[in-house]
Amino acid sequence: MKYIFGPVNSRRFGLSLGIDLSPDKKSCNFDCIYCELGAAKPVNTITYPPVVEDVIDEVKKALNKFQTIDVITITANGEPTLYPELNELVEHLTKIKGDKKLLILSNASTINQKEVQDTLCNIDIVKLSLDCATKRCFKRIDRPLKTIDLGNIIAGMQEFRKNYKGLFVVEILVVEGINDKEEEFEKLSDILQTIKPDRVDIGTIDRPPAYSVKPIGFKKLFTLSQHIKNIPTVVVSRDKNGLFNEDFTKEEILSLLAHRPITAEDVQKLFSKKSQQRFTDLKKSGKIRSTFVGNVEFFTHHAS
Repeated sequence: MKYIFGPVNSRRFGLSLGIDLSPDKKSCNFDCIYCELGAAKPVNTITYPPVVEDVIDEVKKALNKFQTIDVITITANGEPTLYPELNELVEHLTKIKGDKKLLILSNASTINQKEVQDTLCNIDIVKLSLDCATKRCFKRIDRPLKTIDLGNIIAGMQEFRKNYKGLFVVEILVVEGINDKEEEFEKLSDILQTIKPDRVDIGTIDRPPAYSVKPIGFKKLFTLSQHIKNIPTVVVSRDKNGLFNEDFTKEEILSLLAHRPITAEDVQKLFSKKSQQRFTDLKKSGKIRSTFVGNVEFFTHHAS
């Protein structure tokens, strides 16, 4: 198949069948320094966009073969919202997806456009990127076309949130020495309070990047994530060595949860064995409750 790939397993969204809307050539209006697709001059169109019917034919065949998938993910070898027939594609996918969720992964560059907002409102899960709160940082990391303005992206996200009823996720990718400062995350938190996503995913480089840049470690990711207030936040990391064996009392665990929901992966990476047992005991006592945001389980302090 030319346009379909997978299924691949995502801890955050489940088993995913991917749709690549730009299989022949990278077509993106950003040239992100961390991009796994390699460096390329930013453009505002998709080269050789596929015919909707051809994509749908492949999706139907894949759905017949892979019946246990959770999500159909609209992506691209670049930016999927540049696809000129996106609205028509979403309409067709909605008719054939059955009980599967429809997900799109976008850099948010076009979210200020009403027609894009209207189309994305018909998608079950929308994940948009927001790596920086300041224009200088945005230009250094995402390297957008000159016509793209960070303020317009933020305003577009705020407007989109007012009408969108599905699961809205904002993703932040952290690069060493650029957006890994606590001040940047404090500003990001202020902006996110106005956008009000359902969840924030914070990660770092985990594949060979387009440019010579480096990831940060899990512990620093977690520290930065604590600056995001009032929104469930996932720290996404493949750092298998990031086990920090920190010892927390029951009171410290409850205090942490009162300030920030955490995931089971956070517990495994951060807590010592004794602290993990204390965490389990607190769950059994009813002082910790869990809730799901999308496919991710969060734990919070349940004050009685």
